[in-house]
Amino acid sequence: MTPDQPLRLPELWILRHGQTEWNVEDRLQGRLDSPLTAQGMAQARAQGSILRSAALPHDLRVISSPSGRALHTARIAADGLGPLIETDPALFEIDLGAWQGRRVAEIPEAQEARDPHLWKFTGPGCERLEEMAARLTAFLAALDRPAVIVTHGVTSRMLRCLALGRALEALGSVPGGQGVVHHLRQGTARVIAPPVA
Repeated sequence: MTPDQPLRLPELWILRHGQTEWNVEDRLQGRLDSPLTAQGMAQARAQGSILRSAALPHDLRVISSPSGRALHTARIAADGLGPLIETDPALFEIDLGAWQGRRVAEIPEAQEARDPHLWKFTGPGCERLEEMAARLTAFLAALDRPAVIVTHGVTSRMLRCLALGRALEALGSVPGGQGVVHHLRQGTARVIAPPVA
């Protein structure tokens, strides 16, 4: 897929869920789930501090992936913001098919890959790049006002590629991170990290 112009979207704050037990084990989650670690909960609190220090609009929505790790992060990060947390299945992580639950080191395609993310679309039963792009394009097109979006690593990167008009093959060059907030406004993006203690 080739890059296009940035989409005209409301202002967005995009969060990846905090660290989970399977993140620590380098185990693929996809549509499966594992709990947040103590560090993951601290990362969600840091995201909440970033959001509370931002000039958030009064008509803000908070939309989370229904996955437990994302919803737990959303409940911590959005505490005190006001809006009820909505869930949307479009924000689920990539479906990793037969690879879900396996350690990255067990998957030869991961060891041979030049890109840290594109190999995830190639396995048995895995969601394909175009399929994920279609569901996230529809999600973005339906946004009607500013939103905090709580989702997953690959999903967050693809949302930002689509919003900024970048090629989907550029997923690996889009910044990631847990405990940070990706702020998108008028076709530009910035990463907001918590202050260093």
